[in-house]
Amino acid sequence: MRFKVPEVTVGRLSLYLRCLNELEEEGIEVVSSSELGRRCGVNPAQIRKDLAYFGEFGTRGVGYYVKELKGDIKRVMGLHKTWEVALVGLGNLGTALLRYKGFQQHGFRLSVAFDVDLKGKNVPEGCKLYHASEMEHVIREKGIKIAIITVHHSQAQEVAEKLAKAGVKGILNFAPTRIRLPNKVVIRNVDMGTELEILTFYLSIKGTR
Repeated sequence: MRFKVPEVTVGRLSLYLRCLNELEEEGIEVVSSSELGRRCGVNPAQIRKDLAYFGEFGTRGVGYYVKELKGDIKRVMGLHKTWEVALVGLGNLGTALLRYKGFQQHGFRLSVAFDVDLKGKNVPEGCKLYHASEMEHVIREKGIKIAIITVHHSQAQEVAEKLAKAGVKGILNFAPTRIRLPNKVVIRNVDMGTELEILTFYLSIKGTR
């Protein structure tokens, strides 16, 4: 894609996809931009602007065909296929993520997991557990491009570098530290402590406490 799509637009595409899933489950076949905007909490003009980055969608005077638009957005987001995902770190958070069934619904399958201590560790059916020392070999052999990191912050950078070396192109990092890798690797940092601090900031200025 030669042009740069704003990150907020990409985030809204994910929101639109969830709303379209709900519409499809309700048996609704066609939706107007106004109704889609109401459900998503987004101005209809913004929806049209976001979709315009990727082509022409919908029919004037009719609206959007739900199933068709859902398929178009999934293709734009690369969700027309299932992505194999590796998880590194089986502490409390890693184990909880591994058992979260929502990933499969969105086109992701946690197929391999790694940890430095395998004693007493179990993984769901369909996922294989390996020692961390095998990580680069397994990732490279299986051609996995996405990984989730839930290790201690002191280990996150080293783990990320090994994943990148093995061919991973996208990392979702839950460790409370910023990872630095070449631009060819996309990194999304999820710091739950920071998010909670942002919440308390807004609560404080609203005089909640």
